[in-house]
Amino acid sequence: MNMLSATNLGLVNLGPAAAPADPARRSPAQLKALADEAARELEGAPAEVIARWAVDTFADRFCVTSSMADAVLAHVVSRVAPGVDVVFLDTGLHFPETLKVRDTVARTLPVTVRSIRPRLTVGQQDGEYGPRLFAKAPDECCALRKVEPLERALGDYDAWAAGLRRDESPTRANTPVVTFDARRGKVKVNPIAAWSQADVDNYISRWNVPVNELFRSGYTSVGCWPCTRRTKAGEDPRAGRWAMFEKTECGLHV
Repeated sequence: MNMLSATNLGLVNLGPAAAPADPARRSPAQLKALADEAARELEGAPAEVIARWAVDTFADRFCVTSSMADAVLAHVVSRVAPGVDVVFLDTGLHFPETLKVRDTVARTLPVTVRSIRPRLTVGQQDGEYGPRLFAKAPDECCALRKVEPLERALGDYDAWAAGLRRDESPTRANTPVVTFDARRGKVKVNPIAAWSQADVDNYISRWNVPVNELFRSGYTSVGCWPCTRRTKAGEDPRAGRWAMFEKTECGLHV
């Protein structure tokens, strides 16, 4: 078993975490330099090692983001940093199954779940922009219900982790394990970027990680209920997202 596979299954002992980094604020130039160096040095490293670097470097100015399709990333990082903040964007349009994963994570994992809501309720958005904005202008709806809340939530952090994987879609094929998010002035960490679906499945089985029940009924990627459908055999895993539009990303990762 190679190092990556062994670590994915939780069989590598990383030892105790290092002392927290100096929490002094870093400039965007300093953050970019850190990200560029880490991208080179950590490419090919196990997910836990990448997460450990982020925790050691940024201490409590590092958080995890999760769509609650599953709790793999939150679980990986919690093994390195118990109590880590996990940011969930509560759009008001999630499937009940997604909210169930969030609640299970908050109850069973050693993390602090922060549910971040948009400034407008769905009803208020309907009143201001017209009903069913997601069906008329999905980019605008995502900007209001996902992008702005994330940028607001990240205000207290210098770095954030996302669960992007290179095998998810062509638009994510070149995802680096660490990068500088110039738009937000933050370091973005993608610990499981190099994982395959088999790696994810093995980790879930090994650690009994919470998973969205919709995956058992034909969904291969889960977002807000109005803009997510089941996928057909042979389709790209993200083909069920915004299927009526030429859109593959909500704007959080572009």
